[in-house]
Amino acid sequence: MQADELRFEVNGHLIAARATGPEDGLPVLALHGWLDNAATFKALEPALEGVRLVALDLMGHGFSDHRPASMPYYIWDNLSDVVAVADELNWQTFHLLGHSMGASISSLLAGAMPERVESLILLEGLGPLVDAPTDLPEQMAQAIRRRSRRNRKPRFYASIEEAVAARINGRFPVGEQAARWLVERSIVHTARGFRWRSDPALNLPSVLRMSEEQVRAFLLRISCPSLLVLGTGGVATDLTQARAGCINGLQRLTLEGGHHLHLEQGVSETIAQAINRFYAAL
Repeated sequence: MQADELRFEVNGHLIAARATGPEDGLPVLALHGWLDNAATFKALEPALEGVRLVALDLMGHGFSDHRPASMPYYIWDNLSDVVAVADELNWQTFHLLGHSMGASISSLLAGAMPERVESLILLEGLGPLVDAPTDLPEQMAQAIRRRSRRNRKPRFYASIEEAVAARINGRFPVGEQAARWLVERSIVHTARGFRWRSDPALNLPSVLRMSEEQVRAFLLRISCPSLLVLGTGGVATDLTQARAGCINGLQRLTLEGGHHLHLEQGVSETIAQAINRFYAAL
């Protein structure tokens, strides 16, 4: 599908995006999962109707800049990045579509700034990972120790095919076509071979996370029409279901598929149809 490559300057840093659909279509910002990139929505793009989909490469991912070495990757910092991109697009209000980590960011933003978010579609995610208050001291100590040993050497691949094979068999496996889409946007060719473009700091443990009580305070403030799509082989837990009860009027859809079900052939078409019906009913 024909796509426009967009670039935004946010707080002195570049954020890249992939835009598809009519420029006067429904304004949708799409946010990918951890260590993925804007290409994660390519299977959905051709089937979406009347949508201007602007899929971001979140900071540290894809073609976007990395955060400064002294700055941890806190999930809440993405909220201001997303709002800044919306401002650059002159979108006073907009719709959010997020997968996994992107769904967590979307749900936080919809709770923090409900006046700007018109609707919310969450794929395999609802709110970020949390720590119990009693676990925080040791979690912080472990994160500090890991950050002091952060100079891990990158892995190099002799060919793109090797990188694709690695992505196919990653922590959350995807098919070959999906892996190629993601690798094309997350690989860089160097004199030593191909390596991942994403910031290695994304693999470090969080110095600080929200508590469950804090996350639910955001979810309770969500007032826009919302849809949660889960895969039977995904990562949903009893906690996900409990959080879902915090969002008034949340629609739920469970389909056969894994954590990346929106990239699976057949399932992606079903999700796109559900998205079209959801937007048509707004």
